[in-house]
Order: sequence, then C-alpha cells, then structure tokens
Amino acid sequence: MVTKVYIVYYSTYGHVAKLADEIQKGVSSVEGVDVKLWQVPETLSEEALAKMGAPPKREDVPVISPAELADADGLIFGFPTRFGMMPAQFKAFMDGTSELWCPQRLAGKPAALFFSTGCQGCGQETTALTAITQLVHHGMIFVPVGYTFGAGMFEMEQVKGGSPYGSGTIAGNGSRVPTELELQQAFHQGKYFAGIAKKLKGGSP
Repeated sequence: MVTKVYIVYYSTYGHVAKLADEIQKGVSSVEGVDVKLWQVPETLSEEALAKMGAPPKREDVPVISPAELADADGLIFGFPTRFGMMPAQFKAFMDGTSELWCPQRLAGKPAALFFSTGCQGCGQETTALTAITQLVHHGMIFVPVGYTFGAGMFEMEQVKGGSPYGSGTIAGNGSRVPTELELQQAFHQGKYFAGIAKKLKGGSP
C-alpha cells in the first residue's frame, strides 16, 4: 500500500524551491512512499515579477489546483514569509480550498511546513505559527520536525534557518543560498514526515 506525499510550495527567487527538492529526496528515501512536487499559481503579473528580478518559474514542477490536494495522503507546504505570515500567493491558494473544507476532505491527513525568511528574526517561527490556522480549519494533523534533527538544531557557529516547526533557510538580500546544514535538515524533515505519513496510512515505518 503506497503512501502518497505532495510537496506544495510557492517560491519567488528559488530558495523555497531548493528546500523542496531536498525534502523530496528525504521523502523518497522511505520505502513505500511516493512523492510529487507541486507549485501554487502565481498571482503577480509577468511585468511585476520582471521588475522584482524574479527568475522564471520551473517548468518541471506542475501547478496544482486545490481539488488535487485531496489525492495525497500527506502534504508538506512551503513558502517564503511576508511580514511573519505566508505570502499572498499561497494564501490565495488556500482561500480556494473551501470545497475541500466543507466536507472536510483533508481532515486527518498529516501536514508539515517549511519556509524561507530574509533574516534570522524575520519569521522562522511566526510564519509557521500563523500558517497552522489553515491546517486546523481543515482538520489536518500538524507534524513538526521538533528536535529530531539532533545536534543540527543547536548549531551556534553559523547562520541557520529552520526551527522545531519545520526546515527553513535565510535568503538575506536574495544572494544567499541554502547552506549544507539547512539542506540536511530539509532532507531529514522529508524522511521524518514520510515515516509518520506511512504509519498513519497503516504501513510500518
């Protein structure tokens, strides 16, 4: 019995997309779990994105519709922060899930979060905290990474994104890319979540 995990993200400059790739590798490392990457629709115009210097969206990652969320056994959502919350693009997507909310079609499904912020104090925890409301209203089961990443959670010698709520990176002015430690936590989150999703589906981890 295969467990199906969807990684659904929004990425402006590619930082969240990079984490998503690593989370995908972590999920794939668990036997009996299939994983697929998805993007949410962009709400900004091509002109606006060009002025922002945002790169083109990846053509190898399909755009998901709200209805397709129900096909997954587990969902991992990722996005950059906007003033300590999910950006308008992801919120617009979640606002379109009312047809799933009414019959509670996502209830009981495990869900996790990952994120990117501009600096260390820019929302590595509040972005997740404010996003949990979306999961609660759908009756989903929030699966935080906690401190299962071990010593990497206590790193003090280098700048590091991520928190007990989920993996993360710090983009700075946009030129900083996810570090090896941040990518390791992302891989760990994917693997850890896949094990939980598999258990809930009824298989052995």
